[in-house]
Order: sequence, then C-alpha cells, then structure tokens
Amino acid sequence: MKLQSRRNFIKSTAALAAGAALVPVPASPKPKPSPAVAASMYNSPNFNGKVFVNPIPTQTGLSSSIFKVLAEYTKDHTNRTPRIPPGPFPVDLPLLNTLPENTLRVTLIGHSSLLIEIDGKRILTDPVWAKRASPFQFFGPERFFPAPIALKDLPPIDAIILSHDHYDHLDEATVKTLGKRSIPFFCSLGVGRILENWGISKNQITEFDWWQEKEIWPGFKLAAAPARHFSGRGITNRNTTLWASYIIKGPTHKVYFGADSGIHPLFKTIGEKYGPFDIAMLEIGAYNDLWKDIHMGPDNAVDAFLAVNANLMMPIHWGTFNLAFHTWTQPVERLLELAPQKKIQLLIPQPGETYTYNGKPYVNKWWEAFK
Repeated sequence: MKLQSRRNFIKSTAALAAGAALVPVPASPKPKPSPAVAASMYNSPNFNGKVFVNPIPTQTGLSSSIFKVLAEYTKDHTNRTPRIPPGPFPVDLPLLNTLPENTLRVTLIGHSSLLIEIDGKRILTDPVWAKRASPFQFFGPERFFPAPIALKDLPPIDAIILSHDHYDHLDEATVKTLGKRSIPFFCSLGVGRILENWGISKNQITEFDWWQEKEIWPGFKLAAAPARHFSGRGITNRNTTLWASYIIKGPTHKVYFGADSGIHPLFKTIGEKYGPFDIAMLEIGAYNDLWKDIHMGPDNAVDAFLAVNANLMMPIHWGTFNLAFHTWTQPVERLLELAPQKKIQLLIPQPGETYTYNGKPYVNKWWEAFK
C-alpha cells in the first residue's frame, strides 16, 4: 500500500471510529451511574440486562462485515470532500436575538446541530462545534466548514437535546462550554452520566427512555421515540447508553428530530402517535450498504418521512463531515431526485440560514458552488 494510501486509510479508520463508529476506539472513562439512573436502565424494556437493544434485529458493523469496510477504505473514492472549502456563511444574528411567539424557525448549524425556535423557546440539538468529530486530536473527520455561528454568539438557549453519545453528536468541549450557562439538557438513558462526568450538574439533566414524555415548560411537551442505531464512545462501553429520536411539541407547532437511525417499522407508530408534524428532520448522509441497518440514506429516509406524517422534510447528517464512501453531495442530490417522485416537500437551508416556517418548501442549493 502506498504511503499516501496508508495515511488515508488511517484517517478513514479514525473517521469511522468517530462518526459511523464501526471501528473500536480507546474506551472513554465510565463514570458509575447513580442508583436512580442504573435502576431506570435495568427497568427499561429496551435494556436486555447487559446492553440496550434496537426495535428490530440490527447489524452495527462489529462483525465479519468490518473486514469489508476496512477493505473498502483501501480503495480510492473521489469527491468525498468539497473541491472548494464551503463558506463563510452569513448569519442574521439580529433576527436570532428576537424570539417571536407562535412561530417556528430553524437554523442549520451543520450535520445534526440545529437551532430550533418553536413558539417562543430556543432548542439546540446535538451541538457539535468541534473541528473534528473524533476522540483523536489529529485524526478523524474534519469539518468541511466552521460552525457558522460562534458559540459565544448564540442567543439564549432554553434547552439542549442530545440524541446519543457518538462523537459527531456529543462533543465534550461544546457541552462543557454550554453547560456553564445552566441550560437544561435532555438526553437518552445513560448519556446523563457522561454529562455528569464532564461537570454538568445533575439538576440540568433529564434522561428519557423511548416513549417517555415530559412537559418541559407550560404548553410544551418533549417525547423520546425509538431509533435504530447504537451507541458507544469506545469498544468497552458499546450500547451501554440509549439512542433516541425526539418529538418537540409547542402550543402551536410540532417537529420531529429523527437523529441517527436506520429504517424501521416504528416510524409509522411515531407518526400515528404524535403526528402530523410541521417539519421532520431526518438523516440522509453517511450511509452505505455495509451499515444500512443503522443509517438510512435518502432512499429509506423518504419512506421514513412518509411514515411519520410531516409537511416538510429537512435532511440532516450530511454535508459537514466525511463519514462514508459516497461523494459529499450525493445524499442531497439523490434526495432531490426522489422528492418529486414521492411528492415530498423539502426544506434545505444553507448553513447559518434561518428558515421561518410558512408551510411552503424551500431549497437553497448552496453546495453547488463548492463541488
């Protein structure tokens, strides 16, 4: 193997460890869970006595397929990163510092990091401001562009939602910085102990099992729902925390944050139980047949969207980190092909752009300038 190929192989393996998390990485410290958290883990119907499990049998990649994955990384795959570094992207900070009631706005930070302003409250999902989504300082997937809004420039945040513990969704430095603001964190079972280990107060943390609901403010409901994925920030703690999707319901608007998931039949149950939604945010990137059980890709994502019963589909988990073999724009370009066939209305803003919900689709093909 040539030297450059070896370097690419090492970097790509680290990328898998950090993002798709299919390759073992050094274990993170495992803080001892509190008695209440431990009890809830063992009492969860999604906990089999040792680890959390998916709603249907799922292959996560830690099997014989891992050798196929590693073999794939020795091949050349073109256009996995932008030809021109994207950005800088403008942000309307004065707009974000005004918060109207009875209004739904969404600002794309990148990947699965979204600022959702719903009926007078600001919610941040899976905030990752790190340069790399990786446990390593110099290896792993590097951002295509910096977060368009600096952490210090964020308006006041009312809540943070964490879907699971993978590095491209849970960033230690970002969490520690935001945690100093005394913002409430809502997360799935077991993730709270990671936050506590990082110095976040227990009083700021609320954990959810699937199908649990909580009125987080008067007239606002947050509910956790199933996802088909896995967890672990190291090989020794695989699936010891839960992964989830979330329903955010305000007095006027309602959205579904799908986070990371492979296709599964419970999307229909989510739609029947909580729909219809104004917007469903669903992952389309970092997919491959070798790990199709845990990442949908655009073809399955459109089916999931139709199942959850929403007005607009907002694709997430694409265009920010290089976590798979496909070209960096392939997921969104494929989605643009599928949407008219399925009569799906899309919401695709540019990073840093704020979309104010009016029920109508909006597509900004920002990536074309950087291909």
